[in-house]
Amino acid sequence: MPAYKDEKTGKWYASFYYKDWDGQSTRKLKRGFATKKEATEYEKNFSIKMEGSLNMLFEDFFELYKSDVFDSVRLNTWLTKEHMIQTKILPFFGKLKMSEIKPITVKKWHNILYNMENAEGKSYKPTYLKSIHAQLSCIFNHAVKYYGLRQNPCKVTGRIGKRKSDDEVEFWTKEEYLQFIEAVKDKDISYYSFQILYWTGIRLGELRALTKSDFDLDKKTMRISKSTQTIRGKEVVTDPKTPKSKRNIILPDFLVSDLRDYFLKIEYFGENDPIFPKCKTYFNKEMNRGIEISGVKKIKLHALRHSHISLLIEMGFTPVDIATRTGHESLKVLMDYGHMFPNKQIDMADRLDEEVKNIEST
Repeated sequence: MPAYKDEKTGKWYASFYYKDWDGQSTRKLKRGFATKKEATEYEKNFSIKMEGSLNMLFEDFFELYKSDVFDSVRLNTWLTKEHMIQTKILPFFGKLKMSEIKPITVKKWHNILYNMENAEGKSYKPTYLKSIHAQLSCIFNHAVKYYGLRQNPCKVTGRIGKRKSDDEVEFWTKEEYLQFIEAVKDKDISYYSFQILYWTGIRLGELRALTKSDFDLDKKTMRISKSTQTIRGKEVVTDPKTPKSKRNIILPDFLVSDLRDYFLKIEYFGENDPIFPKCKTYFNKEMNRGIEISGVKKIKLHALRHSHISLLIEMGFTPVDIATRTGHESLKVLMDYGHMFPNKQIDMADRLDEEVKNIEST
């Protein structure tokens, strides 16, 4: 019998042996249950989970999924994923068995999401709904790949929500940026940090991690090898967002000159001290201040990265060129910014016509 009563506390506890992943017999002890039924149910679900059986509850499989993938993603990324799962997925699927979740179950969940409201009493944006659905699909994909689930029910129902539409990609033109930067020249950190963000397209976390040692101004290079994230209220230096994010960026001459000026002003900083020692909130406030003073349209801070990419597209650079500079995958550049690239279809057709005419004339 796995359930026992603690006579001192009046609570029940579960005590039993199970086979761990190495086949070793291991004792499990869990205290604090109000009833014998709860202790017995805990033992049953734990044993199913350790066997890897898909008769386990979704909430138990989520714990397996978490232990499997946690070390392979950045902490900030995981916290975002987990928040969606805990608040939008587990309340619906948690007590259902993995093997019993069908496409119609997912469809009913979709309908609930469509009718949910955020803290402001508004429906969730299609892009957010797409992200929530993607988290559920990831969990089922994991079950298919590693635990023998026959199919991912999310693939049958299809996605909900959508990617950002063309007009949702915020960015400033070069003229708008130049108007904005004049408004923040009164603060050195603001001016020089926004110059780097706009003219190199790096992420804010990458900017906040920059030190003097990351620059070789004689060679006009800036090394991106780390990122600073605010995680649970603490500043943490991590690897960049993706492996491709580690890169060296060639700086234009005017930005090298700006940085030489800035380094003179912070000559007392150590080689490994962050050169922009401010939190994310500071940069958001400075962004809003500059927008208000300059009168340019309001965009989010991350849209400075979009602005740099749109400028490179306008200048005629290819997705591969842009991806190398910004730490993207070239395919992602095409997916996110493809509508900004000039349409080459007419030119292609004309060139093919010329090829055929050349063949016919020989």
